Amino acid sequence: MQDLTGRIALVTGASSGIGRATAVALARAGADVALAARREPLLEEVAEDIRALGRGALVIPTDVTSPSAVSQLIARVLAHWGRLDILVACAGQYIRSPIRELTPEVLQQSLAVNFYGSVYPVLEALPHMLSRGAGHIVLVTSMDGKKGLPPDAPYVAAKFALSGFGEVLRQELHGTGVGVTVVFPGRVDTPLIADLEVPRISAKIPPEAVARAIVRAIRRRQAEVIVPFQARLLLLVNFVSPRLGDWAVRFFRLEGWAKERA
Repeated sequence: MQDLTGRIALVTGASSGIGRATAVALARAGADVALAARREPLLEEVAEDIRALGRGALVIPTDVTSPSAVSQLIARVLAHWGRLDILVACAGQYIRSPIRELTPEVLQQSLAVNFYGSVYPVLEALPHMLSRGAGHIVLVTSMDGKKGLPPDAPYVAAKFALSGFGEVLRQELHGTGVGVTVVFPGRVDTPLIADLEVPRISAKIPPEAVARAIVRAIRRRQAEVIVPFQARLLLLVNFVSPRLGDWAVRFFRLEGWAKERA
């Protein structure tokens, strides 16, 4: 079990949802946290929560789809604290489109934030971690990166790509002192899916539950995390028979439906 007291962490997508909850959870575990997202006022709110816990917080408004902006982000963290121990790549956008209506522009938009928006911080932070022989990288993907649900093709494509990237990254970094965890949350009660109703069998879980799982995974240097636990059932069914997995998606309406407006 790793002690996170005094560790320096960077969380992207930290202005809301899983990112915000993870940043606060890391602070509770004793880490100082750099916060990156586009919305500075929301980042300042998170920073106040972290400072109230007695930990340091650094707000860095960043567009993670820009390589130059991400380069500046990592440089600022290193200039402020001198090192980076933990990177949690959590920025994301839930982009849906039936494939028959999908355009290259929509697919590129999803890849920009949901794939490259996590890969760019990894590529910038990795040389520093390797030079120190220590660090931990967390890639927050989605259960959509294990079993695709319609009509999520743009989101699924990006999350499958990120899952595969993390799989290779973990193997290549074996023995370097830099750990990698890939996190696969199910439905999470965040602004990303605020307008989506889901069946009870895949009920939305609070982002704090995912945040706790992430902190636990960092401490234990886990390779992979799936939350909630029951999400594994769909993967098991799909492993036995992809057709049966497809049936389960249709039968339980796992894709969800639009929330009725009052």
